[in-house]
Amino acid sequence: MDATIAPLFCSGGGCTAKLGPRALSRVLSQLPAPTDPDLLVGFASSDDAAVLRLTDDLAVVSTLDFFPPVVADPYTFGQIAAANAMSDVWAMGGRVRTALNIVAFDEDGDLNQLGAILAGGAERVAAAGASLAGGHSITGDGVLYGLSVTGTVDPRHLWRNDTPQPGDALVLTKPLGVGIACAAHRLDSAPPGAFEAAVASMTELNLRAAELLQTPHAVTDVTGFGLAGHLLEMLGTDFSATIDTLALPLIPHVRTLAEGFFLTAAAQRNRTHAEANGLVFDRVPFGVQEVLFDAQTSGGLLVAMPRPDADAYVAALADDRAASGTRLAASIIGTVTERAEHTILVR
Repeated sequence: MDATIAPLFCSGGGCTAKLGPRALSRVLSQLPAPTDPDLLVGFASSDDAAVLRLTDDLAVVSTLDFFPPVVADPYTFGQIAAANAMSDVWAMGGRVRTALNIVAFDEDGDLNQLGAILAGGAERVAAAGASLAGGHSITGDGVLYGLSVTGTVDPRHLWRNDTPQPGDALVLTKPLGVGIACAAHRLDSAPPGAFEAAVASMTELNLRAAELLQTPHAVTDVTGFGLAGHLLEMLGTDFSATIDTLALPLIPHVRTLAEGFFLTAAAQRNRTHAEANGLVFDRVPFGVQEVLFDAQTSGGLLVAMPRPDADAYVAALADDRAASGTRLAASIIGTVTERAEHTILVR
């Protein structure tokens, strides 16, 4: 691949369609803050879902997500969109109970394709042990699909995205680079295995990764803002982190693809936001840098947890995946520290 070509920005579906973090934060800052004392989690911390306490030991987890197609196959697109939407509940430590379809589709289009999208979503909801209970559809020129998801959690064991502790290990449960791999695939330039690995990652539920997690201090899932953006949300203004790029799990060939400028506009928005908020690099090649900003669709969990427990968790997840025939890498990628001059130091 000729590294001298001009950068190529590839627009696409999935979480690359998400509004950038800077624009979104500007809009959300204009909304009134919720005042209900039983609303344990709203939008103030950019957490993954809303959580409303009903009793001392029961809370409702509410979330929704939808986007344009990220892959051409409608059934696979449905699977990916559903897995992505349900992930927010698992990132809060909850159990998915019901899901409702959210659909935009051209009424004069091929309704067999719409049926395949809905079937793919229904398959993933069933695999999560939840019930697909209906939904809402509109006619439109473009295709959009996702889910509104309701879950439950014990509020005494709720996971937040912004409560790490200094010394915590940072664990990532899926490889990075699906946005880069999909961009290359759309241009018929993905090396063998790259796109297939990206699809395998995007369709994989985060259910087992959450069920095996026993001692987290903070949890989020990595989606449209990339690893860097979601880690910034986790650290807030109280903590910093160091990332070891040699430990990052990656979709095959994504570093080479990034060095060939198979980039998305979403990733460049993420880079601008992260670097403006204290992310610094220490001798990191460009291709590796880009992976940190790549918008992930149905990405893995990012977990801050005690270091003594992190190795056992990664090993248990690897054993569980091997037993189920899943080949997705997870690893310890860094450490949470006390607040430093930088917010994220990437080595």
